[in-house]
Amino acid sequence: MKKEYAAVPPAMAGMQTYGFSWMDFVTAIPSPLFVATTYKPDGKTNACLQSWACFNGETDGFFAILSSVNTAGHFYQTFKATNACVLNFPSADVYDRCLATIRNNRWDADEIAASGLTAEPAATVHAPRIAECFLALECELAWEHETTPGGTHKLLYLKVKNICMDEAYLDEAAQGRYGESGYLYNVHYPVNPETYAGKAHDYIAVLQKLRDMGEY
Repeated sequence: MKKEYAAVPPAMAGMQTYGFSWMDFVTAIPSPLFVATTYKPDGKTNACLQSWACFNGETDGFFAILSSVNTAGHFYQTFKATNACVLNFPSADVYDRCLATIRNNRWDADEIAASGLTAEPAATVHAPRIAECFLALECELAWEHETTPGGTHKLLYLKVKNICMDEAYLDEAAQGRYGESGYLYNVHYPVNPETYAGKAHDYIAVLQKLRDMGEY
């Protein structure tokens, strides 16, 4: 039997949603994890662990869509100075250091170095890359839009100017981009809306290939 949810379920009525919709927690749709990096006005690095994004290609380019960027945060403020950033994708062995960028989120900090990571200049935009991340997408702003009128978050539509990938990840027959050494996903607070009792947790997940879609 399927359930319908057009309004907040009674069990979730008092849930602290931290600015998210209650629907985020009912659906718990996974989203890739990455670190968005920029330069601060003094040249120090800014690093923001992010999710809530998707990626699509068209005939005139490849684009990253960041669907919920807080305009009061350091990332948005530093990004708008140059309209450029790098999206850095960590593997599991690098994740804890990327998570440490949250603790080092200060204007006076060089956030990449303070988190035990190595900054290197991007090739095509004015922003730093994280050397330890296996994939870096160098991006510039195509356009932005408020997610809700007068709200505090924006959708950023970024054009990817350059891809930098660790050679070990290129061959799917060898290491590839998936499994325990590949992309990480944020599984956001998967709750049972019928029985929610005040406890919920985010999870880190990896992606396993199921079958070849060419096998019809």
